[in-house]
Amino acid sequence: MGRSIVRVGPGLRSCMMFRHLVFDLDGTLVDTKDDLAEAVNVALMSIGLPREDPRTLWGYVGQGARTLVERALGATHAHRLDEAVAVFMPWYREHLLDHAAVYDGLWPVIDALVAEGAQCSVLTNKPADMSHTIVNGLRLAERFPRLIGGDSLPVKKPDPAGLLSLIAETHVPAAATLMIGDSAVDVATGRAAGVATCGVRWGFNGSAVVESHPDVTIAAPRELLDLVRYGLPRRAS
Repeated sequence: MGRSIVRVGPGLRSCMMFRHLVFDLDGTLVDTKDDLAEAVNVALMSIGLPREDPRTLWGYVGQGARTLVERALGATHAHRLDEAVAVFMPWYREHLLDHAAVYDGLWPVIDALVAEGAQCSVLTNKPADMSHTIVNGLRLAERFPRLIGGDSLPVKKPDPAGLLSLIAETHVPAAATLMIGDSAVDVATGRAAGVATCGVRWGFNGSAVVESHPDVTIAAPRELLDLVRYGLPRRAS
């Protein structure tokens, strides 16, 4: 049975500083690292290469499946990219919900913010069909009715087209939109769209997202509550 959503009147909604929350998928909303790493290792072994440490592979996530496999191959084996991707894609498609889970602590935060009137969207470089499978399989679809994947448009993150499309669809201005992600790609996407950026430290790229200097970084999902309700913290003068 799905989780229920409590609706509130427009008065409370108007108090929120950010009314549209755009989440990256892998490493931000959903922990997919184990399934992704295993898919890469299956692909590597299929072409006679050794398994890679999953902790190394987690840091390669962020710009789509092809880039993930390309980084795992390295320059020495780059000529075998098409061969490896041809194994990775169908294997991962069959196993993408083996271990995937919403990050601990996010459910109550999302429920609370949606109840207060926030609109939530997903913007990812993962193919749209795989992304929908994960969102539906983890019962997130009711809270995230809009999703743009890496193949939904001719371009993908860090190009801002997907984010701007979501902004237009929700009719929430950029000033009231927050891009939430775990990588420098997400930060660059938000900047290019003129949107505030929130880097999460629980994902695959904790240190890298901090180094990309988002408007704010958070270490735990509960920190989103005050951020969304009251806006970005004041910077020291």
